[in-house]
Amino acid sequence: MGIKNYLIEGSSGTGKTSVATELERRGFHVVHGDRVLAYVGDPETGEALEGPPQGVDRVVWHYAHWIWPVERVRAITADTTHPTTFFCGGSRNFHKFLDVFDKVFVLDIDVETLNRRLDGRPDEPGFAPDERAVVLRYHRSSKHFPAGIGIDTNGTVPSVVDDILAQLS
Repeated sequence: MGIKNYLIEGSSGTGKTSVATELERRGFHVVHGDRVLAYVGDPETGEALEGPPQGVDRVVWHYAHWIWPVERVRAITADTTHPTTFFCGGSRNFHKFLDVFDKVFVLDIDVETLNRRLDGRPDEPGFAPDERAVVLRYHRSSKHFPAGIGIDTNGTVPSVVDDILAQLS
């Protein structure tokens, strides 16, 4: 395994991308999971899927099938060229690779602030009403995220990153 690997998870709008960008600004190696790893697939087999079956709610189905390639995650975490790597993003197959992370951080925020953030992102998941309903359902339920250290993201992005960095081993 690589030197130190950390996972930063949370629902849409909790700040994963902003935290990733701040970590990069501070010189850390960051993998933007939602941008470079994620695809729609079967959370158990990893098989890529074309789309939802006929008659299934496409938004609910898409969120439930947003996954990362397990072997690629394992390969990146095994790379020792970076002293620390942060994976930032969400996946529904996290249970397949949690063992490679030294710590898991789960970003959280109050619903009012989450809604305000989602309102300000017209081209991102959670803006459209059908997507918003799914994001809020995921946000309220811990079953969609790995167990980890809760991080309140109501503060500034630099202070949130300071909080994460203070908890590294």
